Amino acid sequence: MLSNHHKNVAAIIHLSALSKFIFPLGNFIMPLIFWTMNKDKSEFVDKHGKQAINFQLSILLYTFFIGAITIPLFLFGVLNHINFPEFWQAYDFDFDFHLSNRDSYNVVIFSILAGLLVIAAFILEIIFIIIATSKANQGEPYKYPLTINFLK
Repeated sequence: MLSNHHKNVAAIIHLSALSKFIFPLGNFIMPLIFWTMNKDKSEFVDKHGKQAINFQLSILLYTFFIGAITIPLFLFGVLNHINFPEFWQAYDFDFDFHLSNRDSYNVVIFSILAGLLVIAAFILEIIFIIIATSKANQGEPYKYPLTINFLK
């Protein structure tokens, strides 16, 4: 039998991921604290806690991956049009790689699209947290989409 307390704790674990808007890494720390304090009290709370933490770790991994691709490409596309003669002459670099204007614009457009993907992921993260909170509060299991199971 699932008590209201267990449902509320599971919902709080999911909702605590939004604490990232209050302090850095709150989306990891707060669910982890609530989960570790309550994981032994209910299997329902344990499963929801693992889901919340796995989802936050997955989002972090996806964000780092997209950023690792986007930021260098964007900077390379923008900085390709700027000459740094003092820098190149002072260090005697033989840097003779230039993109054409069309290629440079493609790199910038790709970077902007990847940035929009990050924004979409951010919005979807909030939506999925709200859905998971609602499901937990109703006593139903929930599995976040595109989640890597770090904790099993």
